[in-house]
Amino acid sequence: MSVDFRERTAAPGASVTAWRNAVFAIFALSGLTFASYLGRLPQVRDDLGVSTLQVSLLTFGLAVGSVVGLVGSGALAARFGSRRVMAVTLPLLGVSMIAAAASAQAGVYAATLGVLVIVGLAHGITDVCMNLSGAENERALGKTVMPAFHAAFSMGTVIGALTAAAAQAAQIPLLPHLIGVNAVLLIAGWFALRHVPYVAHDADEHAPVSRRERLAVWREPRTLLIGLMVLGMALTEGSANDWLALAMVDDHGTSKTVGTVTFAVFVTFMTIGRLAGTRVLDRHGRVATLRACGLLALAGLAMVIFGPTWLAFPGVALWGLGASLGFPVGMSAAADDPRMAAARVSVVSTIGYLSFLAGPPVIGALGEYITLLYALIVVLVAVAVAVVVAPAAREPARSA
Repeated sequence: MSVDFRERTAAPGASVTAWRNAVFAIFALSGLTFASYLGRLPQVRDDLGVSTLQVSLLTFGLAVGSVVGLVGSGALAARFGSRRVMAVTLPLLGVSMIAAAASAQAGVYAATLGVLVIVGLAHGITDVCMNLSGAENERALGKTVMPAFHAAFSMGTVIGALTAAAAQAAQIPLLPHLIGVNAVLLIAGWFALRHVPYVAHDADEHAPVSRRERLAVWREPRTLLIGLMVLGMALTEGSANDWLALAMVDDHGTSKTVGTVTFAVFVTFMTIGRLAGTRVLDRHGRVATLRACGLLALAGLAMVIFGPTWLAFPGVALWGLGASLGFPVGMSAAADDPRMAAARVSVVSTIGYLSFLAGPPVIGALGEYITLLYALIVVLVAVAVAVVVAPAAREPARSA
């Protein structure tokens, strides 16, 4: 039995609903600022005067920083609590993102690469902490809300991408655009954190979690299987982010506009899946829902890869629905035990993010030889594995 929520916070009268809304805001802000930068990568390339390969190294540096942050985030959250950590990493994310824009606009490649590693570090730590806070809030509310938090992140990325497109169309330079976006992050993030309670994630009636126990989590079969499930579903999402529009243009022969619209369809249906997923999970449970999502993703991917162009559009919708719940459900499952939540969420997030680190170059390299569409068969295999290991995310037995 975990300690009552009111006994574990700095403000005993704090509103659980206000806490939920604050976590929604943090997820959305994180998606907004990240997509705002990624949406301006063509401008970053032009400002730096570098090749596409050098731009890929910038995104790789971003991913490396994220993975390092994910690995170290569990110990930080366990010791200081997610709110205290985010009070540092959210401002660091905003300031470092502005610095990355300034160095790119100044044409200094090495500085841009170095600052993006810091951006990734801040984002990775924030990612784990906001998921931990969301899982704690989910327990306090007594109902499923994690998919809705991730829907907020998706909506943030959509807004960020549209904002980036508008800024590009209006020929707004990179630096003033990202100063504006990250000013929103800094101000709104400060207000949101005021409603997030101080929760020490190992503040249970048991003894604090030791370093040895945190490392031992990497040997837990259930945690590793949840991570494998998240890896497969994250690859399903990430491959669409990176390659869907290009695959539609190069292999299905559509225009660039249609390719972009196709990606928008994917993001839209993934957001719908996350918003609807809260009720579906409460009614059918994690395992049945994850298996259904996996089957939808398999069907959608098969339609896109092997079907004619007209069949790719409904296929993308199914793909988006199928990709929607794997990551948020994995975060909830990893946080089932409040005492070990920080360590396990860190491990599962790290395994999941490996797909964002390794997935793009693997699929891109295969695409050079067998087309991007056929390279996505790798994703089909990963989804099939996720379906097989889905029982690892089963809800814990409730005591009578």
